[in-house]
Amino acid sequence: MLLATALMCALGAPVLAQTATISGTVVDQSGAAVPGATVELIGPGAHAPTVSGPRGEYSFRDVRPGTYKIEVTLVGFAPAVQNEVIVGASNVEVPAITLRVASLTDTVVVSATKSEAALIDAPATMSIVTAETLHSTPAQNYGDLLRSVPGVNVIQLSARDVNITSRQSTSTLTSTQLVLLDDRSIYLDFLGIVLWDFLPMSMTDIKQIEVVRGPASAVWGANALTGAVNIITKPPRQSVGTTASITAGGFSRNAGSGVGKGMGTLFGANATVAQAPNTKWSYRVSAGYFNSDPFPRPTGAIPVIQDPRDPRTTVGGASYPIDAAGSVGTSFQNSGTSQPKFSARVDQEIEGGRLTYEGGVAGTSGIIHTGVGPFDIQKGSYLGYGKVNYRKGGFKVNAFTNLTSAEAPNLLLVDPSTQKPLQLNFKTQTYDVEVGDTWRAGEKQVLTVGGNVRQNNFDITIAPAAENRTELGAYVQDEVFLDPVRLTIGGRVDKFGNLKDPVFSPRLAAVFKVTSDQSLRVSYNRAFRSPSTIHNFLDIAIVAPTDLRALGIAAPFPLVVHAVGSKVPINGAAQQDLKEESLTAYEVGYTGTFLSRTTIGAAFYVNALKDNLNFVQLPATTDPYTAANPPPGWPLPPVILAVLAQRGIFLPRTGFAYLNLGPLRQKGVELSVDHRLRRGLTAFANYSWQAKPKVLDDPNPFPAAELSLPPTNRFNVGFNADEGRFLGSVSVNYSDKAFWSDVLSSPYHGFTDAYTMLNGSFGVKWNGGKITTLVKGTNLTNEDIQQHVFGDIIKRTVVAEVRFAY
Repeated sequence: MLLATALMCALGAPVLAQTATISGTVVDQSGAAVPGATVELIGPGAHAPTVSGPRGEYSFRDVRPGTYKIEVTLVGFAPAVQNEVIVGASNVEVPAITLRVASLTDTVVVSATKSEAALIDAPATMSIVTAETLHSTPAQNYGDLLRSVPGVNVIQLSARDVNITSRQSTSTLTSTQLVLLDDRSIYLDFLGIVLWDFLPMSMTDIKQIEVVRGPASAVWGANALTGAVNIITKPPRQSVGTTASITAGGFSRNAGSGVGKGMGTLFGANATVAQAPNTKWSYRVSAGYFNSDPFPRPTGAIPVIQDPRDPRTTVGGASYPIDAAGSVGTSFQNSGTSQPKFSARVDQEIEGGRLTYEGGVAGTSGIIHTGVGPFDIQKGSYLGYGKVNYRKGGFKVNAFTNLTSAEAPNLLLVDPSTQKPLQLNFKTQTYDVEVGDTWRAGEKQVLTVGGNVRQNNFDITIAPAAENRTELGAYVQDEVFLDPVRLTIGGRVDKFGNLKDPVFSPRLAAVFKVTSDQSLRVSYNRAFRSPSTIHNFLDIAIVAPTDLRALGIAAPFPLVVHAVGSKVPINGAAQQDLKEESLTAYEVGYTGTFLSRTTIGAAFYVNALKDNLNFVQLPATTDPYTAANPPPGWPLPPVILAVLAQRGIFLPRTGFAYLNLGPLRQKGVELSVDHRLRRGLTAFANYSWQAKPKVLDDPNPFPAAELSLPPTNRFNVGFNADEGRFLGSVSVNYSDKAFWSDVLSSPYHGFTDAYTMLNGSFGVKWNGGKITTLVKGTNLTNEDIQQHVFGDIIKRTVVAEVRFAY
């Protein structure tokens, strides 16, 4: 026994001799200790991050020999790095690491180039929603959160229906803004839309949100036509602990159909557990739930006005459907939303790299508004996902799958074959694999290359002939450092199964570093959006009540009208194939920081849009009913249709289709200022001016009747505070009036009024910050805000929230 013990000691001694302890302190610019900073050791062996103690101290034990670097981060400070920490046989005392108060341009972003770069060096105009903002925001959804970003148009149409886009008019089913969650697309390829409530995590799990304002297809491929939103979550090792929150409150419904119904209620709960049990493994498990009553609906009729696009005509006049159960087509019961969610992530550290396994599911229910009226997404609808990612330095392999299933009856349209509401049921599967790498080529170049393959499978009731689709893409980017100019040249080639030819998306950007913290940017980009499966294969018939009293038919006649995609023949004749929609952008921008506290941004852009994909009403002469082929249930002699045709009156058999429309030009200016008064206290203001779209000369010009007009002026101002025991925020959002023409037909088109939203939050931390109580409110002045002519009315919301962190 003594011999065995002696042998174990002899064998163990060399092992112990080969490890050491690294220790040091974290201080601020005044030399004062900084507690609570996250300190991460990066090098040959995996080590769990630690947190600096009350005197700013930190240490890492059992560190193997080698060369390491130490990264220190803390909200409100710029990241600090200590390179060349060399470990041998003895312990290492690292010189004090100094954190300086952060400016916005210190933020490291990845969405502009797919590689890390400081915001000031990014070749695209970007905005960052920081962890500080997320901690104190009164926002109840991503629309509320991103409304304060310059250049971003946000509309909320129901308790769950939020649409977001950059630098153009936002519409129902917005499909030009790519949205990613840790580089995984949540863009639903079958229709090209984003359902924001399919994001399966709490805002407390988010590290930052990066918003690319402008085309991003050269990096991210199809559908990043007007920009991209990349939501980046915290790795489990950087968020060890247990957090939970409970939110409850209500909102005013004293408007429209809500008068006399009392307050609406909402409730939410989230919980996250993140642990790093050893140096190799870490994990995070998160679950949550959100529920809201329905918002009030507008009542009465849409005002009849002179069409701002063509003064010779009028629009409006339709009555809003009654907010109650009743006849299909004239009423529907508005609904709230219910949103459960769950996600889990496991990280495995492998010799300087990281392998991530992730999966989750998010469910939703409630109203989604479309060009053919509202659909009611039923409970049990969900998006599930799985993801495996490996990253080591600049090299990455990423594979994911999105599995979507939903059922949604239309609330206004009847399917003539069943005499029941038109039913939208869909099941889709997306499988994607991407490989990419970034490396330095000498001292003055950084190369990024990669590619992906994606398979989409579709089963959609309103597109019964839909074909599955394979997509291929490859990209290359060269960043050349020619002091003081940083030149970015790149491009991407994509081949979609429903497009005849590959599509090339080029990028050219020059960033002139005027000083180390000021840059001037000039850029050219071209992006595209592929026709979706619905664009190609939509095939529905609806009942359109038609006034035929002039023919002696007293009741509205139930005319059966077809709406089709480009692959569905009209009157037996094949349609012209749809082309990809493209956007060519020219931009000049400036980003600069003064005195390390104030960051100013400015951008002027011109966007040329070509072959816009749009759901349009066809001329009645395109495919009319005839005496030889009268409408189903036609009560008069068929010859009447021939007489009407001689007088230029036609009843359409096919009334709607997707078409490529003529070119448009859009331009705008964005100005912003972000100021850090001190650590924990920031203020911001920004202004966006967006000109009305200009129809360009073309043999097939963009039809004026299809134009929507975005708000010309938008302004946001506010501050965020998180100091000591207290935190809070105040913000004001102003949006000019806007004109909408994307729902049903011209009687449903019209303006929404300009609005101002005052939002705020106030919180107190208890028990050393382990418990936080907050009161949060949006639209505190209780204005009647309608952000889309067919959308719900948004009133004041006030909630109480309790957070726990251990």
